[in-house]
This record gives sequence, structure tokens and C-alpha cells, in this order.
Amino acid sequence: MSAKDAALFEAPFAYVREKVKPVRDNNNRDDLRLNWWRHDRSGQNMLKGIGSIPRYIATPRVAKHRLFVWCDSRVLPDGQLVVIARDDDTTFGILHSRFHESWSLRLCTWLGKGNDPRYTPTTTFLTFPFPEGLSPDVPAADYANDPRAAAIAEAARRLVELRERWLNPPEWVEWVDEPVAGYPKRPVARDEEAAKELKARTLTNLYNARPQWLADAHAALDAAVAAAYGWDAGISEEEALGELLALNLAKDES
Repeated sequence: MSAKDAALFEAPFAYVREKVKPVRDNNNRDDLRLNWWRHDRSGQNMLKGIGSIPRYIATPRVAKHRLFVWCDSRVLPDGQLVVIARDDDTTFGILHSRFHESWSLRLCTWLGKGNDPRYTPTTTFLTFPFPEGLSPDVPAADYANDPRAAAIAEAARRLVELRERWLNPPEWVEWVDEPVAGYPKRPVARDEEAAKELKARTLTNLYNARPQWLADAHAALDAAVAAAYGWDAGISEEEALGELLALNLAKDES
């Protein structure tokens, strides 16, 4: 946004000119000094990353449960979401495995009265050792024929399918177009009774209850991810963390 465009927002522009510009005037970075009205981090790299894919993976920065969801690329995330610019089910499945959850809980920070875990990408995502050949720096097309990737993707799709069926039961919901063209459809309750029921249908409530079908879906996903590492499906958390740490250290040494 140019200075002329920003000045149209009179009150905030005046505030930034009074409070921010004097500080930016002494900044060694030319881009910050000359464009003093702009945010330091505009999110352009993220927008570029998700701009060429139909969907992306997102997870809340702070949450009781470490949940990952798919977001349509036409919907931009806010600052409370961590975005992974990948659109393949294999990456989604690995991230939503118990192994990545355990790793992230050991390396995250904690926030709030409930001491909820805060997903910090630099320590939880960038340090996580993916199965060999299935890491995010490898195009999904390169492992499309890998049976390990296919098994994880199938289990991940099943998990998402079951969750979506619970969140928005077709007998309660119809999907309608947004008033403005170009955006994904949104769910609308079919009647008042359905609207009341849907208020309790949140992912947090689902994972608080953790019904057997959800536990089974995650067990299937975990087994597929464990196999990709060459581990037994019943590997303990401590053993898995030890294996992940060894992979992490080996990566650093190479």
C-alpha cells in the first residue's frame, strides 16, 4: 500500500506517523525507513507460498489440542494461525500423527491460564525430522508412487472425511454460495434445531470427547506414519522421541 493510499485511513495514519515514523527514521534498513507506514512483516512470502496451491494446512498457534485442518487458498489466514504451504495429504498426515504432536509438545512454548501449548514453527516444525524422502522440501509428485506416502495419505483423508461428517452432518447442513463470487461455499443450518446442535460441533469438543471412531482413525494414521519411519506401530512415545532426536541430530551433522 502506498503512502497516499494509507493516508486515506486518516486516524491510524496520523498515529503511525507520530509514533512509528520517528523510530523508523533511524532504522538501518532502507525498506523500513522509507516505507515507515508499512508493517515490517507483510506476509508476502506466505501469500506467495499458498497462492499457487488450492488449499493449505493450518494449525492454531495456541490450542489445547494440536489440530491441523485444510483451508481453501481463497481464504486468507489471520495471525493466530500457523500456515504450512503444502496441499498433499501425506504431509498433512505426518503432521497430524502422534509423533509430530509429541515432538511439538516437547519443543513448544506455553501460554495462558490453562498453560496451553503454543506451536512455534522454528522449534516445532523446522526441527521435526520427516520420514526419509517425505519431507516438505520434496515435491509431493516425487513420492506419489511411494507406498508409504500413499498409506499415510489414505489414512489422513479418512480422518478428515470422518471429522467433516461429524462437524457438518449433511442432514443438518446445506452448503451455499457466498454473496461475493469466488469464495468457497459455506455451511448453513437447515433449521433452528440443527443450528442449536451445530453450536456444539467444534473440533475442540470433538477431541475433548475423543469418540472411538476418532481414536481408531488416528490409530490408523499413526500406524501408517510409523511404518514410513520403519517403526513398529506400537512404539512408545519415549522410544519415538528418541528415534526422532537421533534423526534430527543426524540431519544437523550432514
